[in-house]
Amino acid sequence: MTPKPAGPPDGGWGWVVAAAAFVVNGLSYGLLRSLGLAFPDLAEHFDRSAQDTAWVSALALAVQQAASPVGSALSTRWGARPVVMVGGVLTSLGLVFSAFARSLLHLYLGLGVLAGSGWALVFAPALGTLSLYFSRRRVLAVGLALTGNGAASLLLAPTLQLLLDNFGWRGALLLLGAITLHLTPCGALLRPLELPGDPLAPPRNPLAALGLGLFTRRAFLVFALGTALVAGGYFVPYVHLAPHALDRGLGGYGAALVVAVAAVGDAGARLLCGWLADQGWVPLPRLLAVFGALTGLGLLAVGLGWGGPLLAVAGAYGLSAGSYAPLVFGVLPGLVGIGGVVQATGLVMMLMSLGGLLGPPLSGFLRDETGDFTASFLVCGSFILSGSFVYMGLPGALPSCRPASRPATPPPERGELLPAPQMALLSPGGPSSTPDTTC
Repeated sequence: MTPKPAGPPDGGWGWVVAAAAFVVNGLSYGLLRSLGLAFPDLAEHFDRSAQDTAWVSALALAVQQAASPVGSALSTRWGARPVVMVGGVLTSLGLVFSAFARSLLHLYLGLGVLAGSGWALVFAPALGTLSLYFSRRRVLAVGLALTGNGAASLLLAPTLQLLLDNFGWRGALLLLGAITLHLTPCGALLRPLELPGDPLAPPRNPLAALGLGLFTRRAFLVFALGTALVAGGYFVPYVHLAPHALDRGLGGYGAALVVAVAAVGDAGARLLCGWLADQGWVPLPRLLAVFGALTGLGLLAVGLGWGGPLLAVAGAYGLSAGSYAPLVFGVLPGLVGIGGVVQATGLVMMLMSLGGLLGPPLSGFLRDETGDFTASFLVCGSFILSGSFVYMGLPGALPSCRPASRPATPPPERGELLPAPQMALLSPGGPSSTPDTTC
């Protein structure tokens, strides 16, 4: 029998898993962000409004995020490898089925339900498996995987437009179905990893498999509430940043430049913040609260920006939002333990779907009522600030009464951020290290 490693290997095959998670992120969220290019053709072909066709991607995103706990539960029961491979096949079939659509209902079922269900089976298990392979460099690895979103957007957007010009929307969806089939070999790369402390048998109770018991933990409940509030405003720029720039008089190319600057800042910050968080200089919950607050302030500034200042504040917003993204998943092992990280990832995706479904429609409603997006960005920025304030209830989010030395390497990840009286986090130097005291 192969002995279990003493802890996460922090490299080796983990970098292959990180590359697989990078592609998974790109072929899920990156592809979803690019599908809007096909909507004008769909609206013209079916003689429907832009609002009707926009529900195709909205439904796909809702199913993908809301059903993520199911992907986590199946991964906990049978392992991430077969679940992600099946998810890749379902996603590909959904796109191929949509290529033969005769009505928008077929697109709702193909892209929204079938492909959305496939995406729900791939993202959370891939990201959860990646967290198992890393400890000291976990946030950096997660940040690297999450840059797949931006990289795929930059590549798939012009590729999809080229396919639409040459093959029409039906041919484009067929070829996208072939491209998304690459999710299946990415799943095959998710080699199982057994660590000390793993349960001897997977849970058979459906509620236990979904991880709903995690909500009984105060720290995770605080994190869940804060994340749902942040998600209420976090996805608004994905939908309305370009229209906001157009309202400010920047023109088509100017609006595209604003979006590009925000996207580049977002992608670069994910790697930079991942490296910073892994140094251990600042507790992860504190970084989460700080960068969440900066993201909310960035949205407030975007709402008030004009012309050149809008370009600058969009870049600042991209930096803060990109820094926040890897911290959301990087803090989970400390809150729930390494054994519950896959389930927790699925639950986080579900919480984000609740906020994500609220934010963009509310933003559009405020735009219709006020005539511009200023109130939309101000309200959604307030949502993010509220969530960041809730994060301050996490252990380690606020400075302790006395200075405490941080360990050179993370302690065993069995939920070390859960409240425990006078728990000493010892560095390799031995018992002489100063305990991490709290107020």
